[in-house]
Amino acid sequence: MKERASVPVLYIIVPCYNEQEVLPITSGQFLAQLQSMAASGKVSAQSKILFVDDGSRDGTWDIITRLAADDARFAGIRQSRNRGHQNAVLAGLMEAKDRADITISIDCDGQDDISAMEKMVDEYRAGSEIVYGVRSSRRTDTFFKRFTAQSFYRLLRHWGAEVVFNHADYRLVSSRVLEAFADFHEVNLFLRGMFPLVGFKSTCVSYERHERIAGKSHYPLAKMLALAFDGITSLSVKPVRIITMLGIFVSLLSFAGVVWTVIDYFLGESVIGWASTVCIVCFIGGVQLVSLGILGEYIGKIYLEVKARPRYIISERT
Repeated sequence: MKERASVPVLYIIVPCYNEQEVLPITSGQFLAQLQSMAASGKVSAQSKILFVDDGSRDGTWDIITRLAADDARFAGIRQSRNRGHQNAVLAGLMEAKDRADITISIDCDGQDDISAMEKMVDEYRAGSEIVYGVRSSRRTDTFFKRFTAQSFYRLLRHWGAEVVFNHADYRLVSSRVLEAFADFHEVNLFLRGMFPLVGFKSTCVSYERHERIAGKSHYPLAKMLALAFDGITSLSVKPVRIITMLGIFVSLLSFAGVVWTVIDYFLGESVIGWASTVCIVCFIGGVQLVSLGILGEYIGKIYLEVKARPRYIISERT
C-alpha cells in the first residue's frame, strides 16, 4: 500500500459521451484548475486530466486525441462501446489507480464547481481518504427532479443503504481506497453507494451546481430512473423483505375472508356474487405480478453477476 506523498499526483477523471460541444470549453477549465493547484504546490506537476470516452458517436474522441497531442497533461482512453456513465468512471479510476496518489471524478458538462477541487485536495492533505462533493442546494433543478432526487436519497437511507445525501459522482478518492475498491467485482455498479462501503476516513465538501455550459444532457428521466433502481437493488434487499411482509399480510386477509365465508355459509346468509370475487382475484393477481417483477429484477442481477463479464473494455489510448 502506498504511503502518502507530500505533494500528491492528481488525476482528474472525466467521463465523456457525445460531448463535442462542451469538451473544448471545459477542458480548458480543467487545465486551468490543475495548473493553479500545481503552482500553489498542492498537487504535483505530473498530475493529469484523464478523459474517458464512453463510446461516443460524435467527434469527442478526436477532440481528446488532439488535446493529448497538444499538451502532455491531457490523456484519454476510449471504451470499445458505450457501457454507461458508472462503467466509464470505473474505467478511469482503475486506469489511474497505479499512476496517481489521488483521483477526482467529475462530469464533463461543467455543472459541478471545478474550484471545489482545491477544497477536496486540502481535505485529503488534512487526512481524509475520500472527499465527497455535496451539492449545497438544488436551485437549478426542476421541482420534479428536486423532489424525486431527495426522495430517492431518503428512501435509500431508510432501506439501509449507506449513501451521502445530495452526492453524485464528484469525489476525491485516494490510491489506498482504490486499491481496496479493486476487490469489489460487482457488474451492477452504483458507485456513490459503493465507496462508503470501502470505509477509510471521509468528509464532504459543499459546492454550487450550475447550468450545463453547452450541449444537452445525456441523462434523461429514463436513465435516471434506471440508475435509481440499480442503486436500490444493488445496495438493499429490503424490497424482497417487503414482498415477504406483504405476502403475509395478504395471506392473513385471505384467511379472514375464508373464515367469514364459512361463517356466512353456516348461517345461511351466503350470497353468490361475482363482484367480490373479481376484486379479490385482481388484487391478489396484481400483488403477485409486482412481487414477481421485483424478484425477477434481483434474479436478473444475479444472472449478470454470475456471468462476470468485463465491466469495461478499453479499445484505444492516447
